[in-house]
Amino acid sequence: MKILDTERLTLRTIGVDDAAFYYELVNDPTWLEFIGDKGIRSIEGARDAILEGPCAMQERLGHSLYVMERKSDGVALGLCGLIKRDGLDDVDIGYAIRPAWFGQGYTYEAAVAVVAYARDQLRMKRLLGLTAPANLNSIRLLQKLGLAFVELRNLPPHERPTNIYSIEFHD
Repeated sequence: MKILDTERLTLRTIGVDDAAFYYELVNDPTWLEFIGDKGIRSIEGARDAILEGPCAMQERLGHSLYVMERKSDGVALGLCGLIKRDGLDDVDIGYAIRPAWFGQGYTYEAAVAVVAYARDQLRMKRLLGLTAPANLNSIRLLQKLGLAFVELRNLPPHERPTNIYSIEFHD
């Protein structure tokens, strides 16, 4: 289901047909370094993770991670969307893009649209952003989106040190 359009991208819900793409993305060395190992070792495992994660979240909360699909050719570039994590009171913006598409502005383009969606359509009052302290590209992106550093906290499930950023939305 299409959620958002930007100049170059369509953001749509992820489904089991995206399992091969998701498998490759979550096992990319950059994902493993900065986000963590989800333990997905097969396409079938990716299907299960999609159903239990983003699909269930979309059904339950009306938002989730979305596939960033390039309009010009339909290629799935990465993910960008809204995640409600256990242990955090507020929703956070999550994103990841395959290394082949780094530095082309796609993640920023998608993230701007997702922030506006959270504020204007979903009427969220606050949005978080999470990143590994060493992920300088992600830190710069969150700052460019207007999120400010709040704290460093160890978050489950891996209890890895995580920078937490936040933006408040006002009526």
